[in-house]
Amino acid sequence: MNTEVPPHQIRARYTDTTVTVYQAYSPRLGLPAARDGRFPADWKRGRMTWIKPSFLWMMYRCGWARKEGQETVLAVEITREGFEWALRHACLSHYKPGVHADRDAWRRELAAAPARVQWDPERDLRLRPLEHRSLQLGLAGEASTRYADEWIVSITDTTPTVHRVHDLVRRGETEAAAALLPDERPYPEPPGLLDRLRPGAAA
Repeated sequence: MNTEVPPHQIRARYTDTTVTVYQAYSPRLGLPAARDGRFPADWKRGRMTWIKPSFLWMMYRCGWARKEGQETVLAVEITREGFEWALRHACLSHYKPGVHADRDAWRRELAAAPARVQWDPERDLRLRPLEHRSLQLGLAGEASTRYADEWIVSITDTTPTVHRVHDLVRRGETEAAAALLPDERPYPEPPGLLDRLRPGAAA
């Protein structure tokens, strides 16, 4: 049986109606968001915000919640309907021959799109890059407003789990650390959802 992971595949924790994505903020924004189940008033609606279905890629990005301004890691449960809306309205964040007619066509699509997709190398428990890629979904304008005001089902401060996993990794207890990771499975994407958003072989 072929167990190779496809190079561009969404893997996430999800239910029949929701999908969990991760973001990291300063405690000033992250703690009120987790407490109230919504972002505080000074969270900038309409500004580009990146959501990540991969827990370990989020750990790579925020340095296990040790980077300045990223000390609070949020697990944000959003509706699958909203997640798929963003993907249907997204553009690749980088120009790719064969996907776009030319660079000008890509720039026009990017300027008009309320969401953008980027594929970055997935990470292992020691945050080393893997061969397959992880989805990063950027939301701006209408998409980020919908995200904040319509799609969020719950927000959980997962920073304590982040620190526990990191401590186990540092002690070399990788099996125990892996047991604490969220169950991320291949996302059951509707047919054609990612056809425009898979750039081919990983660069």
